[in-house]
Amino acid sequence: MKKINFEIKLINHVWFWGIWFLLNFLRWGAYFNDYKYSFKSNLLEYALHIPFVYFNILVLIPMFVLKSKYIKYTISLLASLAVVYLLKTGLTYFIISKNIWPEANRDYIPFEINHIVAVTIGEVYVLAIASSIYLMLTWLKERDRNKAIIENQNKIKLKYLKNQIQPHFFFNTLNNLYALSLESSDKVPDVIIKLSNLMEYVLYDIEGSKFVPLIKEIDYIQNYIEIEKLRFENVEVRINLESDIDTVKVPPLLFISLIENAFKHGGVNNEKLKIKINIRVTNAKLEFEILNNFVISQIKKNKKGIGLSNTKKRLKLIFKNNFNLTKKVKLNFYIITLQIPLYNED
Repeated sequence: MKKINFEIKLINHVWFWGIWFLLNFLRWGAYFNDYKYSFKSNLLEYALHIPFVYFNILVLIPMFVLKSKYIKYTISLLASLAVVYLLKTGLTYFIISKNIWPEANRDYIPFEINHIVAVTIGEVYVLAIASSIYLMLTWLKERDRNKAIIENQNKIKLKYLKNQIQPHFFFNTLNNLYALSLESSDKVPDVIIKLSNLMEYVLYDIEGSKFVPLIKEIDYIQNYIEIEKLRFENVEVRINLESDIDTVKVPPLLFISLIENAFKHGGVNNEKLKIKINIRVTNAKLEFEILNNFVISQIKKNKKGIGLSNTKKRLKLIFKNNFNLTKKVKLNFYIITLQIPLYNED
């Protein structure tokens, strides 16, 4: 793969210099009506242009510019230009023409100020264009590499955040299951099946999936609620589906933390725990709303756990700022509403 990438880069460089040489050869050949001289002079110039450009790109810029040593870079560049001037003037004089600058339509001798300025400007012109193209392509490549790194880091973060969601729930469920087994409860088989379904969903069904069907996520939520009812005997939970959601997909385990918080913080002071979940599609968005009752005087005592914080982090990683998560209190109900962009299977 490295060899292929190198060949592609080499071909791009050959094309760049070849096309530029051809354009200059035709341009000056037509201008002076002397294609032989144009070919020889451009061949000589490009024999100097190319090493000068790559010396600047591969040596001077990394050595000085990228280390903010601009004075040393300027001195080195001027010294390089002086060497190029001497080489070009000498080679032109001995190989091509005694008139070192026939383009000026008069005879020039070496080291005249106009000739020095003209040669220097020509070299700087070539240097600026070639270096700009090279640096722009390098920047684009680095941007793509950084983007890939960030995407990979985001995937790792998402996986980490998902992995944080369930361990304590499974631990509590196993404790409850153990207590039921001591009591020889007839609920044990049903709990084992539901717990197995939950673990299968988490470990296999959603593995590597960025989005899953909302219907499957609701099945998971319902199993989760049935198991939580073991700890909350005096509980009432309702799920209302107010729209057609057959083709809708959502990030896996996105809503479970909101439901878990409702169980954790709702129905204090021995009140009956009431939880209501509304799911609807509106204005090209999926809206998930969960309400749970609580005693208002106790709200400040409820500390926010990692669940809601993780949910916000996941939302930002997946949707950036294209989501809306709000919290409010109405009468004795705590209400969380989440809106995310609609994702359809089609």
